[in-house]
Amino acid sequence: MSDSRSALTPDALSMMDAIARSGSFAAAARELGKVPSALTYSVRQLEDALDVLLFDRRSRQATLTAAGQELLEEGRRLLGEIDAVANRVKRVATGWETQLSIAVDDVISRATMLELCESFYACSATLSRTTTPSRAAAPAATPPATRLRLRAEVLAGTWEALVTGQADLAIGVISNRELPSGVSVKDLGPVPFILVVAPHHPLAAASEPLDDAELIHHRAIAVADSAQRLTRVTVNLLPGQDVLTVSDMRSKIDALLRSLGCGFVPEPMVRDHVAAGRLVVKRVQRDRIEGRFGYAWRTPVAARRGAAKKAQPGLALKWWLEQLESPTTRKALLERHGSRVGDHIK
Repeated sequence: MSDSRSALTPDALSMMDAIARSGSFAAAARELGKVPSALTYSVRQLEDALDVLLFDRRSRQATLTAAGQELLEEGRRLLGEIDAVANRVKRVATGWETQLSIAVDDVISRATMLELCESFYACSATLSRTTTPSRAAAPAATPPATRLRLRAEVLAGTWEALVTGQADLAIGVISNRELPSGVSVKDLGPVPFILVVAPHHPLAAASEPLDDAELIHHRAIAVADSAQRLTRVTVNLLPGQDVLTVSDMRSKIDALLRSLGCGFVPEPMVRDHVAAGRLVVKRVQRDRIEGRFGYAWRTPVAARRGAAKKAQPGLALKWWLEQLESPTTRKALLERHGSRVGDHIK
């Protein structure tokens, strides 16, 4: 085995990740329970084995070189693959995933997602006992715990989390994208987008319908696409228009309430603000703006020839897909953004 291969251990890759996240060797050493000198020695060993410099020694901070950045990105991908292998092995043995990662787009109702999580934790034990084969005369086993991980994403970032393996299920994907291989998708439904401004914004008193020649003179509030590798999506922005970019839709709505600009938003997310007079809806000359959203999941790899059975989704993913078959649940995910937290979903 080559020195470089033996040096690229999960511990070494985790060390690189810790240094990059914390920004210094000292902080990473505290996180990993080591002394800084031991961490420095480990990095030098890794550099010697790969015959590259991973960190710029001229900087007081833990600044990665180009080679170090490449190792960091590929290392994170490899660590994710290692976790995925462990997850698949566990699922083969028990039917339950060790972890289920769900990418949730910014337009999806947070309250509904959390209620679905609550129902999952309440039902998973019963589902495990009724669907996992048991040995004769053996006591009922404690159901394996599937850890849920929710990822907040925006626009193409929701697709990216799924196709890069960072998520097993993506809720709120844009349905008009080309379907990647190994991915299944179903429809959630349409969401109308409306232009809103604060009552004291200059556009609030402008005659309707507004055209692009009028809108271009006013700052737009936009949400940044969270994709890192896929082509990012830009929606409803005009060339040359001043733009204030924020990280999520709730920040965008806050900026609109402060009259920092104008913006197109999902109608259900601002319904309460419009009803209370805190935001004003303005008609535009453009065609009706409507987003169509869906949910997607990675399909299991087909079993190899001679395998005992065809690959099946894990029990946790199966549970979530069953919930998403409900029209009531799909509607709640797209529309339930108000304060009615006590409403039930089915």
